[in-house]
Amino acid sequence: MSFDPKDFRRALGKFPTGVTVITTRDAEGNPIGMTASSFNTLSIEPALVLWSIDKGAWSLDAFTKGSGFAINVLRNDQVEMSNGFARRGEDKFSGVDTRDCANGAPLLPDTAAWFACNTWEVYEGGDHFIIVGEVTEYHYEDNVSSLVFHNGRYAVPETHPAVQAPTESLEARGFLGDYLLYQLRQTLNAYAADFYPQLSHFGVTAEEWRVLTLLADGEPMAPEQISRFVSQPLKELADTGEWLQDKGLLQVADEGFRLTEKGQQLAAQLLDKAIEHEQQVMSCLSSDQQQALKESLRLLQQGFAG
Repeated sequence: MSFDPKDFRRALGKFPTGVTVITTRDAEGNPIGMTASSFNTLSIEPALVLWSIDKGAWSLDAFTKGSGFAINVLRNDQVEMSNGFARRGEDKFSGVDTRDCANGAPLLPDTAAWFACNTWEVYEGGDHFIIVGEVTEYHYEDNVSSLVFHNGRYAVPETHPAVQAPTESLEARGFLGDYLLYQLRQTLNAYAADFYPQLSHFGVTAEEWRVLTLLADGEPMAPEQISRFVSQPLKELADTGEWLQDKGLLQVADEGFRLTEKGQQLAAQLLDKAIEHEQQVMSCLSSDQQQALKESLRLLQQGFAG
């Protein structure tokens, strides 16, 4: 049974995965690294893990014929590192301070976890090879959040509201119920759960909505720049672009992505919907309170950036 590859990838994207960089050294001793979200556990005794590599990958021989590798599990603030190791044709290790594990594979700095592996077996898997590794050593950091890939974009793991204590019980315990992080997280979860389902009325996904509204002014933008704004890796952004092209909403040219006239019209409707939704959500606040809230959030963001 055949599937549309883009649509099949979109369906698979409903399953969240972690984001890793797999590293090794080639026959000449040069460091090799690539971003992969196919990492998974296989066995506890013996300690086996697996991941898969595209048969067309430039680094195929280094991983399928080598004796070992390392799996670097990225932290939630290492998006740029993920993007860097996903690109081709550049020195991916430039400016990255690595050290080697026992099998010689480079370990990336400040990751959430890493696993050094000896190659156990390599199996055929359609257009990929499945590489099984035996873990020989590992390390992880407590109280560190990992980078997640879900619905074609980067995300971070959060505690589900359904498994959190009721707000009233937290308030009864004092500070925790009034804690800023808790309040922001609850508000974001509620806002997104209320707004994103409404996009289906316009026939677009949340990923398409971000691209459309970003390009609503009609000016072209390079994919690399769009990727940073919408938190989508370039490969997945290309898929989103193809979907928008198929719908007649987007043109891809040398200068980057640009909306068609039809795309600009839809983007204007989506922006109007977003503004309407914001007004409904914030109607419990006065105009002065709304402005104060936004300004306070901007100041907080600047404080973290500084």
